[in-house]
Amino acid sequence: MRADDQEPGPCPERVAVYPGSFDPLTNGHVDIIERGARLFDRIIVAVLVNSDKRPLFSVDERVETAREVFRNRPKVEVDAFEGLLIDFARQRKASAIVRGLRAVSDFEFEFQMALMNRRLAPDIETVFMMPAEAYTYISSRLVREVYALGGAVQGLVPEAVEARLGRKFARG
Repeated sequence: MRADDQEPGPCPERVAVYPGSFDPLTNGHVDIIERGARLFDRIIVAVLVNSDKRPLFSVDERVETAREVFRNRPKVEVDAFEGLLIDFARQRKASAIVRGLRAVSDFEFEFQMALMNRRLAPDIETVFMMPAEAYTYISSRLVREVYALGGAVQGLVPEAVEARLGRKFARG
């Protein structure tokens, strides 16, 4: 039997990492994660620990919230990470990094990050995804500002996030 006549082995699991601060998780994030879960065998929502920022929610709160939102989706995992994204991706045996692009303004920064990641880890691809049109204007920063000023965020964030915002700002 020739080597090329052999049966192929099992396909390796396709794992992607979707990194971000998720402060808070928005429906735009959820859209990207759910569609990413259709493309990959597993998608890991990687909550960034960034001591330079002053987040509204702690890392533990952000991880708990995302786990609550995706509790019925076995292909979605949630974890926190600190340091280089590439190191985390390698540790979790990911072959891809998923990044969301809302508008042209996101592209330059994301492109630079993708090229740096490619230089550090040429074997890990970056996949850009656009959220559904209804979510292209949503950002975590805008959600925090609108809610803090008394505005409604229903439909912009999962119910679990809206409930946590209510508790954080002593509403509802």
